[in-house]
Amino acid sequence: MRAIRLAAIGAAALVGVLSAQAQYENKVKIQPTGRILLDGAVYAPDGALYKTTDADGETVYGPKFGDGVALPDIRMGAKVSYGHWQAKIDVGYGYQKLGFKDVYIQYNFNPENYIRGGYYVHQFGLNAATSSSMKPMMEAPTTDDFFKATGRNVGVGFVHDKDQFFTGVSAILDGTSMTKPANEQGRVSVGGLTRLVWRPLHKEGLIAQVGTSFWYQSALHSIEEDGAVSQGFFNYSANFPTRVNKIGMLEAYVTDAKGVFKFSPELVLAYNRIAFEGQYYYMSIGRKDAPNYKAQGAYGMVRGLLIGSSYGYSHGDAGLATPAPKSLEMIAGYNYTDASCSKADIYGGRSNDFSVTLNYYINKYMLARLRYPYTNVSNSEALEFHKCHVNTVQARIQILF
Repeated sequence: MRAIRLAAIGAAALVGVLSAQAQYENKVKIQPTGRILLDGAVYAPDGALYKTTDADGETVYGPKFGDGVALPDIRMGAKVSYGHWQAKIDVGYGYQKLGFKDVYIQYNFNPENYIRGGYYVHQFGLNAATSSSMKPMMEAPTTDDFFKATGRNVGVGFVHDKDQFFTGVSAILDGTSMTKPANEQGRVSVGGLTRLVWRPLHKEGLIAQVGTSFWYQSALHSIEEDGAVSQGFFNYSANFPTRVNKIGMLEAYVTDAKGVFKFSPELVLAYNRIAFEGQYYYMSIGRKDAPNYKAQGAYGMVRGLLIGSSYGYSHGDAGLATPAPKSLEMIAGYNYTDASCSKADIYGGRSNDFSVTLNYYINKYMLARLRYPYTNVSNSEALEFHKCHVNTVQARIQILF
């Protein structure tokens, strides 16, 4: 009997080894990737966001939204795998601009651990888990955009994903290192970040997850006309949450900067067809000869499947999985961003965004969206401190493969 048990254990171990080897077989596999977004939007009010009078008594009008259609994101690329190695290159085109998106090489130690190097979105908060075209509320939260929480950076990152725990740790250079050589940056901005997640429940229809992310990065610099290196600085900004128009609503230019610290706790809950996602952001920029600049923000969304089965979980992303084809989803969300700091005498603005989004997952590759946000902004130097608001109805058809 003992011999039979040992044989069974040995057979099971052999099957596991063979399965692992099969998963990382030395065979080149190439998978093309791409996406097309087609957006259309109408706005109200249809006039200028504000008007004022200059020193000569002339009327000056603020920016104006224009109803229209756009192709804001077109991408083509490929994923390549060979044994334990993977690579990806992704090129995007939008508004007459061509640029690289994800470009990286990855080594998989096993299904639970990998290391990745290149230019990509490193793990920081919930939104690092999904591409820009798959944000549940159609557009990324303004807070996420303003704090550059999911911007691409050159760097190396390690990810551990097993059972109840997910950990991501990265060392980065600022994204400008993708477009400027080191000697043109004056001084390279370097940093480190991490995302730590605990998910005691992570099965279909029953999900509970808490996490927190930390980020520290040294200041940016530039070369001045006389060849000297400038003082450290940071520049944070965000547009109104639509891609058919590009109108800035928040902007904070921070001088005399030494470094930036960011902190962001997250929460995910799901039960059958109902789910909640939320995240808080805090940022503090240390300065040499001026008060520190501080900003904060938060968003929350309630998701519900009007048609479809329960919400599932995506291990590799540490977040909710994309609903199954033929699912109809409704999302109610709120986002608050406070980018003004009176102590630092920097008035980036305060925004509130209320939105309702409908997502219909046509099939594995196609998605139709309809979104209504109401956005208001105040105390923003970018809008000359005028109180502004806009109502938007935006639709999108997207193909993603």
